[in-house]
This record gives sequence, C-alpha cells and structure tokens, in this order.
Amino acid sequence: MFFYLWKLFCKKAFNKLIITNIKLKFYHAICRLLQITIFEKYYARIMIGQIIFIIILIAAIYLFSKNAGKIRRNILLGKDTDRSDHPAERWKVMTKVALGQSKMVKRPVAAVMHFFIYVGFVIINLEVLEIMIDGIFGSHRIFSHVIGGLYGLLIGGFEILAVLVLTACIVFLIRRNIIHLKRFSGVEMTEWPKSDANYILCIEILLMTAFLTMNAADYKLQALHFGEYIKAGSFPVSSFIAPLLPNNPHTLVITERVCWWFHICGILAFLNYLPYSKHFHILLAFPNVYYSNLNPKGKFTNMASVTNEVKAMLDPSFTPPPAPDGEVSRFGAKDVTDLTWKNLMEAYTCTECGRCTSVCPANITGKLLSPRKIMMDTRDRITEVGNNIDLHGKDYKDDKSLLDNYITREELWACTTCNACVDACPVNINPLEIITEMRRYVVMEEAQAPASLNNMFGNVENNGAPWKYSQADRLNWKENNH
Repeated sequence: MFFYLWKLFCKKAFNKLIITNIKLKFYHAICRLLQITIFEKYYARIMIGQIIFIIILIAAIYLFSKNAGKIRRNILLGKDTDRSDHPAERWKVMTKVALGQSKMVKRPVAAVMHFFIYVGFVIINLEVLEIMIDGIFGSHRIFSHVIGGLYGLLIGGFEILAVLVLTACIVFLIRRNIIHLKRFSGVEMTEWPKSDANYILCIEILLMTAFLTMNAADYKLQALHFGEYIKAGSFPVSSFIAPLLPNNPHTLVITERVCWWFHICGILAFLNYLPYSKHFHILLAFPNVYYSNLNPKGKFTNMASVTNEVKAMLDPSFTPPPAPDGEVSRFGAKDVTDLTWKNLMEAYTCTECGRCTSVCPANITGKLLSPRKIMMDTRDRITEVGNNIDLHGKDYKDDKSLLDNYITREELWACTTCNACVDACPVNINPLEIITEMRRYVVMEEAQAPASLNNMFGNVENNGAPWKYSQADRLNWKENNH
C-alpha cells in the first residue's frame, strides 16, 4: 500500500515538473521574443532617424549646390581678367586680410564682436561634423571614442564660443535696432537688407540656444546613466542650464533629440539661405581677397579695345583680334556683362556693412553717391540677368542695363576717385573699378561727359594741358611775378 502511494506521488510530481519545465521554456521563449522585439523597435527607430537625416542632408546639399552653381554661372558672365599672378603675395594678403581680419580693427567694438562670431563659426563646425556623422551612422558623440580625454576640452570650448557668439549677436541687434548706427541706413538699405541682417542674427541666437540646451539635457542624462548617454564631454555652460530642465529621463531624451534635430536642420537651412543673403560673403570672402588687385590704388588699366585701336593706327598691318562670339565690343561698361568676373564676385561678396559709404567724401557732403549701393545694384542686376537666363535662355535681352536703370549718372560723376571706399572695405572690394568703367562708357561711347570735363578734354586736345592757356603762355605767371 505504501509503495503504491509513493508511486502515485512520484508520478504526479513528475508530471507537474514536466509541466513546470514546459512553462519555464515557454516563458523564456516569450521573454526572448519580447527582447528581440524591443531591440528591433529600438534599432528600427535609429534606422528611421538615420534615413530621414540622410534624405534631409542630401536634399540640403543638392539645393545649395544648385543655387551656388547659379551664382558661379552669374559671376562667369563677366569678362575675363587675369588675377593669377604673384601667388605668394596673394596668399599673404589673404592670410592677413581675410583670415587675420586686419582691416576690421579700425572699428574695435565691431571687430571684437565679429571676431567672436567668426571664430565661433569656424571652430563650431567641428561640432557640426560630429553631429552629421552621428546622424548618418546612428552613433552618439562619436568623437568621444576617438579623441578620448580631449573631447571634454573640445565641448567645453564649443560652449564658451557659443556664449560669445550669443553675446555678439545680441550686441549687433542692439546696434542695428536700438542705437541705429548711421552706416546701417541709407537709400539702398530698404526693408529687405535690414531684415536680412536681423534674420541671420536671430537664427544664430536660436542655433546657439538649441546647442546649449541639447548639451544641458545630455549632461543630465549622463548623470542619470540613462540609455546610450555615456559619460562624455565637459559642460561649463550648459551645466548651469541643466537645473532648469525636468528630471524625467524620457522628457530629457525628447528635449535632447528635439534640440539636436533643430540645431542640425537649422544649420542646413542656414546653408541654403546663404545664396539669397549678403552672408554669402562667408564663402566668398577668402577667394575675393585672394584675387585682389595688387596694383597701387589709383592705377588705371589700359583698355584692350583702345590699345588695339592705337596699334592699328600706328601699324596698318595690325589686325585687332575679333571679339568673342556674342560679345558686344564697347568702351567701358554699360551693363554687368561688360564688367569683369572679379567685379561680379565682389558684388556677391559685399557684406553691406557700410564702411565704404561712411568714409566716402561725396556721401558725407550730401552727394547721391553711395559705394555700397553701387555694389548692391551690381549684385541685383547680375542676379536679374541670371534669372532671365533661367527663364528665357541665354540670348534673352530685357532692354535694361546697370547704367540708368540701377545706377544714375549723378552717382557716377559724384565720385572723386579718392579710393577711400577701397581702403575701408574689410574684404578688399573695389567699387571704384565699376564706377570708372561706367564713366568710360559714358565718355567714350556716348560722349556725354559733364561740361566741365568736356572743356578739359578740349583744352588737352588743343593746348596739351587741362587749362585754356596755350603752351606758349604757360610761364607768363612766372614773368609777371618778377
């Protein structure tokens, strides 16, 4: 009887054990399945983010390349000029003026504030590079694994620069909108140029704020040892912002991700805004300074067309070279396509800072001339020509020109050719070249110089001097004074 009861107990226990074992195996299988599902969702989320980021990045680069290509096409509509001589001297000038900001120091406040933004723009691009790599490969702070302990120094430097950039932007906004500095006004400074400057400053403030907020959320998540937020970086500024953020880790993750996406998408949007803005000088300042005119200020160029005419007069066997196909041969410049590619590059490089106009003696004494307007009008006109090419083809003519439709003759003849504007420009733009070329057209093609100049021309032709006295009477003043 005892043996029977023991056998029955063992049988039930064994069956229970088998059932329990089956349950355990089933439980573990479910857990593994759930774990796989969780990981799949996690990695799927990362991959979706990567795909979206790559699409945005490719679209941004494509649109920027397309618009930058149009500007390059517009610049090359100008006549050819050789600026490839003396490369060593050109590199020296570019290093001093473009990289060293040597011509900015004449206005110390603006120089210091611009230096903050300039250095911040250059160095913080390393942080943008890291964000782009993280966005493409789904990593997080990838540079921390590459440079180790230096990463904290790098992030700390970025944050200090971000504060300096914020400070500079706020100061510039105050100077433009509260103090109302005189050189930021003028007939050419219409609603768009003023708004353009304010838009850029506000965008930079938002980008730097997003950067610091992102770091603050990251700093707090690192302290919580949450998820992928490993201990990396030093946060001398954002650590003070961190207490203002919530303590919930999931809310912090959302904050960090939103700021991350806003920061990088804002930078890509800013990149595509540049071709429509005066801030395209960020990209053109260096090449524009490199191709500066190295001749002494005030030295005029010989016109090839005039040189060929003189050669033909002196040597009847000389045959002037034909003009390129489709190019109208004329003296001086009536429209933007009569200017050189360097003149057109300068028009796109102009920062509209107003330094040239603020030192122009004609403008100071109430004349209509504004060297800044000359550059802005040239840029507007060549952009209009480019747009017409896009819409109607390269042979389209709109019966408009830079002369009269954009720049008046009164402006041209108000210039004293003193080169003050050329000397003042922080990126070596030369408005005087455009003015003199247009004057040449008015005098040599239209013969419509002011009366005072026509009298001088007649005196030079008849007397060999700008005065009305004959050569024989030039020294009469000397004899009369004895």
